[in-house]
Amino acid sequence: MGEQHTVKFPQDVVAEYAALGVDLPALFSAGHLGNRMGVRIVEAAAERVVGTMPVEGNTQPYGLLHGGASAVLAETLGSIGSMLHGGSTRMAVGVDLNCTHHRGVRSGLVTGVATPVHRGRSTATYEIVITDDQGRRVCTARLTCMLREVRPGDADLLPGAPGSGPA
Repeated sequence: MGEQHTVKFPQDVVAEYAALGVDLPALFSAGHLGNRMGVRIVEAAAERVVGTMPVEGNTQPYGLLHGGASAVLAETLGSIGSMLHGGSTRMAVGVDLNCTHHRGVRSGLVTGVATPVHRGRSTATYEIVITDDQGRRVCTARLTCMLREVRPGDADLLPGAPGSGPA
């Protein structure tokens, strides 16, 4: 879990963040919690973010995928989409997460796909569909992020920014 992997980003995004000296894979990653849970980002663009997470290690006492684990995967994917939509001048901060759990999963890998419902100037909303290895819907989530302007000093807080410490 938490292994390094390569995510393909749109070229304009790569150029925008490279000019700021920001490490894209660190900024658009699963973060500390997601890494501990084995979340892996497979594809990242404002139009679609895809990630996977193992069921093993992310279960509740009955041996089923924990609903909170699905929420972590959903918020991670929707936040990455929102950050990519907002660009380097805005920070995405989750303000509302709604998850509906449809079926239990006991093993394997779940896959989440985040697609935009609304992408505005101050908010972005993504629908995240999480499926099991057989393509059956496990969870449907909706995340709304507030997009706020990056203020002086904020850049140092972003993972992957020069001087920000480990991602």
